[in-house]
Amino acid sequence: MALHIVANRPDPALLRLPWATCLEEWDDEYVVPLPRGLSRHVVRIVRLGTRTYAIKETVAEIAFKEYHLLRDLNRLGLPAVVPQGVVTGRVDEHGEELPAALLTEHLQFSLPYRSLFAHGLTADNVPSLMDALVVLLVRLHLESFFWGDVSLSNVLFRRNAGGFAAYLVDAETGELRGSLSQQMRDYDLTIATENVFAELLDLQASGSLDEHAQALEIATSIRERYAALWAELTDVEEFSADEMWRIEQRIERLNDLGFDVDELDIVTDLGGDQVRIQPKVVELGHHRRELQALTGLNVEDGQARRLLNDIAAFTAHYDLGREDRTLVANRWLTRTWEPLIAMIPAEHRGKLPPAEFFHEVLVHRWYLSERAGHEVGIFDTARDYIEHVLPHRPDEVVEVSSGRDSAG
Repeated sequence: MALHIVANRPDPALLRLPWATCLEEWDDEYVVPLPRGLSRHVVRIVRLGTRTYAIKETVAEIAFKEYHLLRDLNRLGLPAVVPQGVVTGRVDEHGEELPAALLTEHLQFSLPYRSLFAHGLTADNVPSLMDALVVLLVRLHLESFFWGDVSLSNVLFRRNAGGFAAYLVDAETGELRGSLSQQMRDYDLTIATENVFAELLDLQASGSLDEHAQALEIATSIRERYAALWAELTDVEEFSADEMWRIEQRIERLNDLGFDVDELDIVTDLGGDQVRIQPKVVELGHHRRELQALTGLNVEDGQARRLLNDIAAFTAHYDLGREDRTLVANRWLTRTWEPLIAMIPAEHRGKLPPAEFFHEVLVHRWYLSERAGHEVGIFDTARDYIEHVLPHRPDEVVEVSSGRDSAG
């Protein structure tokens, strides 16, 4: 049987991987020590040159289904891992057939939920995880994606200005439909509640989560959080014609949640006395797109909001309110952002993405200023943070080793 690789970005280095060996037997010559979540399948993370892949063994039919579904989700701009290819036709040295392999791009600076708790996450942080999971589920449902197996295990989390952003990592049970019924959304919510409850109990049993944390209450809150966000994004709102300001108010509320309204349905009655509005197309990333337009930086939405606030503070501090905003943002980039990020020691660059480092420095600045009784400069704060806090954080990404094509 001939080895067959279907890939959307062919990487010749893939041919050098030991496809004739079971994935669980791959050694440190190929596998990099990045944390993996629980999975029904054998999964390994490998480094080839400057690219890192997650490889999962599964049945060929399922691998191709998931590969194409992930491509569709990426085309829709939804938060999911990027599919790279499917490998079939694998046989071992005895001619025995081996499972097909699905390759996805490893999501840099992402962690499975178990690793987050191993890195010091506490019960106080669990609501932020639930919020991230709910935002992901709502976004998927808005695009008529039925998940079928909502769980923390099927998600990767990225830090997002003290909170988290969730990315779908396992679409094996998913399905993109023309529309999604209330019953299917309810089913996903029921599965989410059951799975998260079991996962939280498992964390408590292992000592990773405080045994006094109310696992059932946390899990059942998913439905309430989902309903509140879904209503804000989709509900019809009616008001009198002399309250047209409520249109802008609704848009501002969605912007505050991080969503842009790309299409708004506005209907008036025959006399024009009553107005009904309903968002038709909403998209997360309001702050992210605004920051990228100003600075070119591409970060998570919560991080973007924090950076935009710092640009606003920079503008006020230097009395630049009458200047062109793009020029002010460029001045902030060169005077604040770039020098601050350049301060990160090379050996610590795998601990946090730059935007999260910046956020943590701002938080640390507040603590130092409170303790000192006066405002501490941001560069003095960064030096203190780098000296006393950053070295104790665990690495969340493996840097590329020089002079090697495969990971070690």
